[in-house]
Amino acid sequence: MQRQQGRVKPEGPKAQVQVAEQGPSVKVSQMKNAFDVPKKSKERPPEVQSPPKKDMLRRVVRQSKFRHVFGQAVRNDQCYDDIRVSRVTWDSSFCAVNPKFVAIIIDASGGGAFLVLPLQKTGRIDKVYPTVCGHTGPVLDIDWCPHNDLVIASGSEDCTVMVWQIPENGLETPLSEPVVVLEGHSKRVGIVSWHPTARNVLLSAGCDNQIVIWNVGTGEAMINLEDMHPDVIFSVSWSRNGSLLCTACKDKKVRVIDPRKKKIVAEKDKAHEGARPMRAIFLADGNIFTTGFSRMSERQLALWKTDNMDEPICVQEMDSSNGVLLPFYDSDTNVVYLCGKGDSSIRYFEITDEAPFVHYLNTFSTKEPQRGMGYMPKRGLDVNKCEIARFYKLHERKCEPIIMTVPRKSDLFQDDLYPDTAGPDPALEAEEWFAGKNGGPILISLKDGYVSTKNRDLKVVKANVLETKPTPKAENIPSIQKHASHAPQPSKMEDKLEEVLREFKSLRDRVILQDRRIARLEEQVAKVAM
Repeated sequence: MQRQQGRVKPEGPKAQVQVAEQGPSVKVSQMKNAFDVPKKSKERPPEVQSPPKKDMLRRVVRQSKFRHVFGQAVRNDQCYDDIRVSRVTWDSSFCAVNPKFVAIIIDASGGGAFLVLPLQKTGRIDKVYPTVCGHTGPVLDIDWCPHNDLVIASGSEDCTVMVWQIPENGLETPLSEPVVVLEGHSKRVGIVSWHPTARNVLLSAGCDNQIVIWNVGTGEAMINLEDMHPDVIFSVSWSRNGSLLCTACKDKKVRVIDPRKKKIVAEKDKAHEGARPMRAIFLADGNIFTTGFSRMSERQLALWKTDNMDEPICVQEMDSSNGVLLPFYDSDTNVVYLCGKGDSSIRYFEITDEAPFVHYLNTFSTKEPQRGMGYMPKRGLDVNKCEIARFYKLHERKCEPIIMTVPRKSDLFQDDLYPDTAGPDPALEAEEWFAGKNGGPILISLKDGYVSTKNRDLKVVKANVLETKPTPKAENIPSIQKHASHAPQPSKMEDKLEEVLREFKSLRDRVILQDRRIARLEEQVAKVAM
């Protein structure tokens, strides 16, 4: 028994060891079970969480019919070749386009000139091709009238604005006589812009820091905004119905102005903090889109609410190039195209009500940098090819059309791409607008293309002012006769006398300018001779 007890005693520690060994084995199994449980719980959640992942994908890949917009340059034989594009150091687009013509500011000796080419006149342009050449200084900006495809305005270094009527089939001889000369600026005129909805209302802005709004029908400066800008005005944009102006100035302020009340409605100081030029345009919903530079000279774009300009809706930094970004806006699709001077690309963005509000779509790139850019109005596009924009890119010696399309399988008219757009008919006469009336653009359908619009334009030309000065006077004569029916003849004589005096004044000013120019040239010749 003792032996057995002795044997039992040593077994005690072994038993303890076995118990100790069993202890950890239990813990390991518990740990295995503990690890097995989350595996099952991990397998279940994916089934529950899968819909949110799909939602996230939907958010990342934003639904937009313009996501696949792509640009394509036309073939070489459809370009306009051998054009001496202007080398003036001014940040305008140097090109203006409408459904009939493309106008390009060119280098010209002895004054300023621009080409006006029918759209179908592609290929090499002869050096002796007739130009519009009435200015005595380089032309800085041109703009086609939205209500008459034969009428174009130009601003120049000679401090004048001129309005021209182009023959229906284009120029056959040089055009040096404008329909009307608008004189009122004391320094060069860098911006000209027609009113979007009122006939014969033209805005000009000069380096004298003032904005003048003209009634082209009478040749009179109706509104002069003198004391609002302390420095050079970089850009001016009309609102959709033409009731407000939006300006960007060298003092880094963006201003919203009611021109008829001569009142600043809203302004933002340091909209972009960089020193280089800004641009500001009105959008269809009344918001303002700006491009400029940050303090670190990075290019920026920003979106602002007109009623509260303290903080931007959004700001995006793009790159560190130094070319000024020229914005071109399609109010029908809410797409903004940004073309930088000296860049070789066009970036396009869609503006929506969802964050981040300005959505990057794509970039069209080429090898050659652009000197300027023209933008075709919507009614001049080919709807059968789903063309939503067409640009006319200026190289050093040529103009190259670039077509932006949305690929669609169907050949039918695409209603979603082409909502009704602004037509060529004005909503108001000049006198109505200056009296305080507003009117939105008269919309037309593009379902049958722009051919019908073209025919309508030809009718508008005959009834248009730019047969100019007589038209308003003819409208005013009946009212004069009502008040003074006993003496209608003197009023006619006074009108004629005023017209003659006005023409005499413009001729005298032109002679003075030419005299100054001749004196300068004689001085230069004398210096060379010495």
